Amino acid sequence: MNNNIDSLTYYATTKKYDLRFPILKEDLDVDVVIIGGGFSGINTALELAEKGITNIAILEGRHLGYGGTGRNGGQVMAGIGHDLEVIKRHVGEKGLETIFKISNLGAGIIRDRIEKYNIDADLCRGYGYLGFNQRQEKTLRGWLKDFQAVSPDEEIELYTGSDVKKVVGSDVYTCALKHMGGGHVHSLNLLLGEAKAATGLGVKIFENSQVLNVEYGSRVTVRTSMGSVRANKMLWACNGFLNGLEPYIYKKTINTYAFQLMTEELSDDLIEKISPIRGAYSDIRPVIDYYRVTNENRLLFGSTTPFIEHIPSDLKAWNRHLMLKVFPYLKDVKIELAWGGPLCCSANLFPQIGSLPQHNNVFYVQGYSGFGVTPSHIVCKVLAEGISEGSERYDLMSSIPHANIIGKDTLRHLMVSAGKIWHQTSGYWKGRR
Repeated sequence: MNNNIDSLTYYATTKKYDLRFPILKEDLDVDVVIIGGGFSGINTALELAEKGITNIAILEGRHLGYGGTGRNGGQVMAGIGHDLEVIKRHVGEKGLETIFKISNLGAGIIRDRIEKYNIDADLCRGYGYLGFNQRQEKTLRGWLKDFQAVSPDEEIELYTGSDVKKVVGSDVYTCALKHMGGGHVHSLNLLLGEAKAATGLGVKIFENSQVLNVEYGSRVTVRTSMGSVRANKMLWACNGFLNGLEPYIYKKTINTYAFQLMTEELSDDLIEKISPIRGAYSDIRPVIDYYRVTNENRLLFGSTTPFIEHIPSDLKAWNRHLMLKVFPYLKDVKIELAWGGPLCCSANLFPQIGSLPQHNNVFYVQGYSGFGVTPSHIVCKVLAEGISEGSERYDLMSSIPHANIIGKDTLRHLMVSAGKIWHQTSGYWKGRR
């Protein structure tokens, strides 16, 4: 990975779990083998273990949370994809209603899991969806009705004009939808707490165990440089770090890159000005700014290039410029860290789950398209149902077609740039610009 983005992150510097797992140096027989030690792999294993399927091996090529799980914004938000209407023609009106209900379960799953396993993950309630104009205010009013319909017990309110500053301390927004059912979390500590819970139930985890070869069949064999795993079922959970290991699913996503910064510790007064709800935020443009405050009184601010795909040469300066557009009064604040990583995107910007053709014992999950923290907890609950006993929810979500992305390796920059331009332009007609 480019050294400019493969750098120290806020999450790595503040992790509370010193968990270390061995390299695979033996030949194992298990029920399920999972490749990938991020939210997708760990969540699916934990869901299966809670169902009594505990003879599971997880193989991680680096260390747990090396991928998107350890690089993201930590936002706990409603939803599961960018625009559910794009999948309506595949699932129908009733199916869309089911998926919409599923999509709002994520925050509750995270809260319940933290409580059940006593995970120290700095969970904080409070989310602000932010708009810049009347078109976006109209969109947020629609979201207000939808959110209140599925979460009638949550505090959900729309603010406009000067009242916006009751939610976020910035002059650039004209409207803000406060959703106290959402919030933010230290995603790496959440992952490590979940991994600890999974191993407590019998799941085996191996780090620095890069997969070299996979042989499919009635039993799957996965080989690393120093060991192997034979399993009845297998899950590919590599997302943006698949690197062509499984060609069938590799060609169905494409990576773009997002970047974040971490400020120095700020005063209580400054944090209160930035975030009266001590929450997490994102605007509702097709390509968003997203940010949140932390328990240590820092601001984490992230985004991606809005039109032309590239990796900025100076991430601190690039992110700082965007941050000051929103919070100009932070001009004298020191930026301590900046980092980035790939976002694995599907063509319809909706997560992909399913099994390989001709190999119904080989499953996959990928393509969160920038929204992975909360949706991964929903999607992997459904995926675990499919891997174990099967379910109507799994059948529904796995029935959505996954388009191939031709030329993704040779023309990635051009294709991602074209996609961003189209996504931004179409946002005008959808009340997102």
